[in-house]
Amino acid sequence: MKRLFSGLLVALLLCGPSWSQEAGSSARSDVEKGKETQADASPESGEDAPDVGGAIVEIELVLTEDEAAILAAIDSYAATFNKGDAKALAAHWTENGEFVTPAGAVLKGRKALEDDFASYFQENSGAKLELLDTQIKLLSPHVASETGLARVIVEGEEPSETTYEAVHVKTADGWRIDSVKEDAAPQAAPSHHEQLQPLAWMIGTWVDNADEGMTIETTGRWTTNNNFIVRTFRVFIQDRVDFEGTQVIGWDASAGAIRSWTFDSDGGFGVGRWATQGSRWTVQSLNVLPDGRRGSSTNIFDLLDENTIEFKSIGRQVDGELLPSIDTLTIVRATE
Repeated sequence: MKRLFSGLLVALLLCGPSWSQEAGSSARSDVEKGKETQADASPESGEDAPDVGGAIVEIELVLTEDEAAILAAIDSYAATFNKGDAKALAAHWTENGEFVTPAGAVLKGRKALEDDFASYFQENSGAKLELLDTQIKLLSPHVASETGLARVIVEGEEPSETTYEAVHVKTADGWRIDSVKEDAAPQAAPSHHEQLQPLAWMIGTWVDNADEGMTIETTGRWTTNNNFIVRTFRVFIQDRVDFEGTQVIGWDASAGAIRSWTFDSDGGFGVGRWATQGSRWTVQSLNVLPDGRRGSSTNIFDLLDENTIEFKSIGRQVDGELLPSIDTLTIVRATE
């Protein structure tokens, strides 16, 4: 059995544009000489050499008879599963075949397998099986291993995926499955957006007007692709903007933590590391003031409800000099 695969011939053909003009000229000269030499050496039979000028070649992968038979058995297994035929599916196994589920349950024997398959098909009519990344390896003339990813699709449900390792044995009736062990497929790491979801309460506009004559307005939004939260803040004295800044909050995969970067209109900037405990968020902040002095503080946000937050700042210092804490402020979501 032969299977044909198309592949790219990645060679100097793909690197030519990066050569210098001089090198390119020399290379072209050498190619022309090579062509002349090939022409002189060509047999007079009229048979042409394979043309690889298009940079695409076909590679013949020759399988052994046993490899071909195992692949055919795997294809047959998936097709039989997709027909919902429990008896025919169990016939792909040896008489004492063993199946270990991701939960650790063990089914042993063709009869037990058939009963389990029948029950599954009755409860999941129309279920389909896809076998992906399948690899087989002959361990001996009569034993082979198979690994891959199994995806089961049931209408109206999310596809379920498991990794598996199967052992095939050669019997008088052909290759049969002797054992299969399945494990839950590794889950993809949460996206940056998912990591920031606990801070989604920031989205929108929040207002603190506790001090007479001064209002602080903060607006949060998601960036394109939802991988960062951008907060802009403005301090109003009467109706005039006296101070403003921008804060970017994102997931730092290298540290496994939420971090923030803040820049203000006076030229100061800072970084923060966020942590949560229940409805409280704590931010350890390090700042550089416009004049170069360094400061730090611990900022605390307490979420009272979806429209109300309490904020305070403690442990404040600049160049080692302690500063008074900022007492609790109440911040409310702005109404439309």
